[in-house]
Amino acid sequence: MRVGLLTGGGDVPGLNAAIRAVVKRGEGEHGHTIVGFRHGWRGLADGDVMPLTRSHIRNVLPTGGTLLGTARYHPHADDGGLDAVRATLEEERIEALICIGGDGTLHAASKVAESGVRIVAVPKTIDNDVWGTDRSIGFDTAVNIATEAVDRIHTTAESHNRVMIVEVMGRHAGWIATTAGIAGGAELVLAPEEPFDIDRVVRFLQHRHRAHASFSIIVVAEGAVPLEGSSMQYETQLGPFGEIVAGAISERLGAEIADRTGFDTRVTILGHVQRGGTPTPADRILGSRLGVAAIDAVSAGESGVMTALRGDDVVLVPLTDIAGKVKQVPAEMLEVARALA
Repeated sequence: MRVGLLTGGGDVPGLNAAIRAVVKRGEGEHGHTIVGFRHGWRGLADGDVMPLTRSHIRNVLPTGGTLLGTARYHPHADDGGLDAVRATLEEERIEALICIGGDGTLHAASKVAESGVRIVAVPKTIDNDVWGTDRSIGFDTAVNIATEAVDRIHTTAESHNRVMIVEVMGRHAGWIATTAGIAGGAELVLAPEEPFDIDRVVRFLQHRHRAHASFSIIVVAEGAVPLEGSSMQYETQLGPFGEIVAGAISERLGAEIADRTGFDTRVTILGHVQRGGTPTPADRILGSRLGVAAIDAVSAGESGVMTALRGDDVVLVPLTDIAGKVKQVPAEMLEVARALA
């Protein structure tokens, strides 16, 4: 059959491994023709297609980003978007579609599937907040990058007796902040799951600096917010597309800490550095496993499902089960971060 493939939303390391797996397994094992759509759902709506054969996927495993390109576009939210998608699929004689993406892309996939299109999805996001899977493509690489940054921040923080704030991505869930904070030995981790009390943060820093240390490192997720009713008033800053403005919470937090403690406080915003570069072996393996599972599911006639990692097993999860849900960091893991302060 002719199988369409797209990557949507933010780019992550490991996407090319998944594309490669779909093409190699699809052509070699099942005899399918794989057709790529450039720039996510936008390319599908516009009919921006490219062939995907073995010659297109040589040497892509160590390459970050996505050879198909990506975009933040949701056809169900655009007038005529679903009709345009169906028209392209009919014109290209696509019998099934594999879409690789995060929460927004997968929500769009569920809407497109409801319209009668045969779809299998693959989860990717450095935020690791896709419900139904233990890990998403891109998360491991992002954590490695963030942990290395925290490691490097340690030496300059200690040398200058500073409070160093490291902001990482994480709109609705603090997976990167919590895991990198634990792995990097941060004194405080501030995540969206638990709004923080600025007064408690200040007291902790003052006690630490009086008692046994002259520096502190705080890892904060971009979606972290102060506790309602606390002495720090803050409203999450959003961009034109509803995205959280990078650096907004960390810059405000840095100013509050400096004003209240008098400590020299500096902010480092990792931003898109977390998305770039060479994928770790773990992300290459995960992308490969989920890609093979996706094309196998398509070949078996499955539709409206997502490939997911559960423990050591790759399973299929109905898209209807994950719609509108966010996988947040469990309380036990947040407690570990606090215990190691």
